[in-house]
Amino acid sequence: MFKHQGKTRTLKHNLRIASLLSFVAGIVNVAGFLAVQRLTTNVTGHFAFFVDEVFKLHFWEGFIYFLFIFFFFLGSFVSNFLEELISRKNSNYIYVIPTIIESLILFFIAVFGKFLISDNPNLVAFSLLFAMGLQNSLVTTISNSTVRTTHLTGLFTDLGIELSQLFFYKQKEQKDKLHSSIKLRFTIISFFFFGGIIGGVFYASLGLKVLIIAGSTLLIGIAYSDLKLKLIILCRKIKSVNNK
Repeated sequence: MFKHQGKTRTLKHNLRIASLLSFVAGIVNVAGFLAVQRLTTNVTGHFAFFVDEVFKLHFWEGFIYFLFIFFFFLGSFVSNFLEELISRKNSNYIYVIPTIIESLILFFIAVFGKFLISDNPNLVAFSLLFAMGLQNSLVTTISNSTVRTTHLTGLFTDLGIELSQLFFYKQKEQKDKLHSSIKLRFTIISFFFFGGIIGGVFYASLGLKVLIIAGSTLLIGIAYSDLKLKLIILCRKIKSVNNK
């Protein structure tokens, strides 16, 4: 799910990572908005508000919206920087550190977010946007820009294009490629909505502690990938010994 890159990556791998990370993003999206009334998984809306505040000469308010954009960007930068750094030692584990950082941020906000909201709710938004920048950069790199999980605008655009192409592309290879891509889009959208529903339902009773579900999901995902990698390595060693 996490470790396969390049030509070794298949639709099955992308579907798994898409379902896991879009579920996490769905929870963060709803929980963040309900907590601080800010978008915490993408920056498109923040850019519009930033320009609006600047034109109104509300420079401080505009600067806050700029920081929302910046922290998402910073998360993306840090994620890829760590991936490049780690890949020089062991490319099988480039996903571990960024994912652990993301999960720690989610756990931190789950525990201390209630106190931050009363003093500085923007810190909650900054933290969650940074975490989503980490996630979006990570999954973009791993999937060769095939999977994005933190916002749906581009997904619905791509889905609309591909569904319309079904009426025109009749060759088997073209149709198989379209079906695979459409399946991936539907998976991301479905799990994003599912995560959003979970986030909304449990936010009513748990508040920001609902982010514990998101953080735990990430840790379960990397634990599963790590265990699977170790089993593959073990099987290869056993096979190598048997062949001697």
